[in-house]
Amino acid sequence: MNQTPHCPSFEQEALHAILRAEHSDPFAVLGIHKADIQAIIRVFRPDAATVEVERLDNGARFSAERIHPDGFFVAMVKDADEPFRYTLHFTSHDGTRWSERDPYSFGTLLGEFDLHLFAEGNHQLLHEKMGAHLQTVDGVQGTSFHVWAPNAKRVSVVGDFNQWDGRVHPMRKLLPCGVWEIFLPGVGEGAHYKFEIKQSHGAIALKSDPFAFFAQHGTSTASLVFDLSRYRWQDEAWMDKRAKTAWHKAPVSIYEVHLGSWQRSSEDGGRFLSYRELAETLLPYVVEMGYTHLELLPIAEHPFEGSWGYQVTGYFAPTSRFGNPDDFRHFVDRCHQAGIGVILDWVPGHFPKDAFGLAEFDGTRLYEHADPRQGEHREWGTLVFNYGRNEVRNFLISNALFWLEQYHIDGLRVDAVASMLYLDYSRSEGDWVPNIHGGRENLEAIHFLKTFNETVYARCPGVMTIAEESTAWPGVSRPTYLGGLGFGLKWNMGWMHDFLGYMQKDPVYRRFHQGDITFSLIYAFHEHFVLVLSHDEVVHGKGSLLDKMPGDHWQKFANLRMFYAWMYAHPGKKLLFMGGEFGQWREWNHDQSLDWHLTQLPEHDGLRRLVQHLNHLYKNEPALFDQDDSYAGFEWIDFHDSDNSVIAFMRKSSEGETIAFIINATPVLREHYRVGVHSGGWYEEVVNTDAATYGGSNAGNMGGSHAEPIPWQGKSHSLVICLPPLALVAFKYRAP
Repeated sequence: MNQTPHCPSFEQEALHAILRAEHSDPFAVLGIHKADIQAIIRVFRPDAATVEVERLDNGARFSAERIHPDGFFVAMVKDADEPFRYTLHFTSHDGTRWSERDPYSFGTLLGEFDLHLFAEGNHQLLHEKMGAHLQTVDGVQGTSFHVWAPNAKRVSVVGDFNQWDGRVHPMRKLLPCGVWEIFLPGVGEGAHYKFEIKQSHGAIALKSDPFAFFAQHGTSTASLVFDLSRYRWQDEAWMDKRAKTAWHKAPVSIYEVHLGSWQRSSEDGGRFLSYRELAETLLPYVVEMGYTHLELLPIAEHPFEGSWGYQVTGYFAPTSRFGNPDDFRHFVDRCHQAGIGVILDWVPGHFPKDAFGLAEFDGTRLYEHADPRQGEHREWGTLVFNYGRNEVRNFLISNALFWLEQYHIDGLRVDAVASMLYLDYSRSEGDWVPNIHGGRENLEAIHFLKTFNETVYARCPGVMTIAEESTAWPGVSRPTYLGGLGFGLKWNMGWMHDFLGYMQKDPVYRRFHQGDITFSLIYAFHEHFVLVLSHDEVVHGKGSLLDKMPGDHWQKFANLRMFYAWMYAHPGKKLLFMGGEFGQWREWNHDQSLDWHLTQLPEHDGLRRLVQHLNHLYKNEPALFDQDDSYAGFEWIDFHDSDNSVIAFMRKSSEGETIAFIINATPVLREHYRVGVHSGGWYEEVVNTDAATYGGSNAGNMGGSHAEPIPWQGKSHSLVICLPPLALVAFKYRAP
């Protein structure tokens, strides 16, 4: 085997294009190529002083000639009829030696069918192809990289494996869809990387991987190679049961949590608790409190703490603030083993403008709209996804399936749906672009949401999709085949607004606002609703729920106890933000722990125990959930007594069990109050928010009341009861 010292036929123009990292097809230059009966091997490594080539078929080794001082090497091998496999042996300028297979000796990785599905927006498992994947190619272990940047002039993988030098590993562009790819032998788990992109206008941008499975957060924003294949789940029983559960007829009580501020380590400078620590602290608390589900504010990677996770830069990466992806899987797994579902807040409506993220990814408005009247949320300082682009819809739907399938997430609460549905959302006249029919509806976003819901429910039986939708858009939780958007549940923002407004009024004025707290029952069964007291109600100067209540110290607690019990009595699923269950006084601060010391005080612990009791009652009484979506499960007793601010209603199960709820929204004790019921017999008092154990005055009904055969309020029998001040009492019918 002879070594030729140089390659006289090599074009100088191509050489200099490689040196400047401007060649449009580096695989056409670098690697092994046939030239008559010779093989030409070209290598560009600026960090190498010498390069030696070793043939793997016969073990022959020969040196490559350095034909340019910047690190371009060429070896010509005579009598090489066919391309052969080889290893490159490098020596750096300081004498360090290393070896690797040549990345430019490997063929294409992504098949035409994958590219076709991506281009038409139908590659549901796109995350299995794009991004960084540990892979074995031709018996060689390494990492494959794929990124979509159709308008880029050049894309390179840079990282700690090539001194972040964009000249070293330029990628191959796959036409016509504009995906770039390369396989880097020897690059393993934990490698830090980004994509260096020469954008369409010539500027160089350093971008994090849109499909990265793990990433840094804060000021350091590298993506990390991570192996998602090794975790072994132990939640088979939960997953089997989940697939058979009709959640609209099941109890759903959600504890909404921001992981970074639920609790912090008191021993280590107030640091975050890890996913594994939260499995030992947060999870037992949720189980003890009787919740059915946890809802986590977005845990996808985000740089800015103050966004609470709603400005996502790493859609496929659980934030590294609390651990690695397997640590998060451990947390979800443990939740499932304990019987707790996990819901994630998901943000497909907008993304931040951070330079390392999706914004102007390849120098063009790739993920976002080009027109700022369509592509910007000015009040949030974020960009809007272009749902009309197949590849963008594919990115988002693949992301949804990724969380549901790779992390066994039980539901996705979709943030800011109203901002997606309306082209004029939070925009002044003339600052938005009508749809093709001249209307304000975002037809592309509507198509995306319907496709998202159809895909999720087809692939992942037993999950929930929940819309945070604040308008009167019809059919949000109606199936798409009936003209709806296809969500499983919708946040009931109207209930929240009306009831909070009512509760904040001094009780003396509540009699003038009886309609505010009866109106929700007019539309309660038009959608599958979640009643929400979320983080949005305790930020930006709104104060805490406890502090919103009118009256003195005692009355504030009494009002809040009554309000919580009223929520559990009202048709709809339940959601309460952390800290509300024990009556945090101050507004939520994402930078510090909740005020857990308050639970040592009787009135705060009493409120917490009431929420615990309500959760257990809710889960064990079918009257409170199994006809949650039907008028058959609700009946008014009386809503006319506005002078006394008293209302009464019944919840009914499909098996005929009934529970009567009576609310006294004034601080006046009302004895001998008569309430109509259908049947004679004993009615057990199952809830009294004024009980001493909850911090109340302990006025009540000695465990229950017998119904008298005295017709009242259109019913054949009636109860004479004591209505404690600012309280809800509930009576379950028992057989005579």
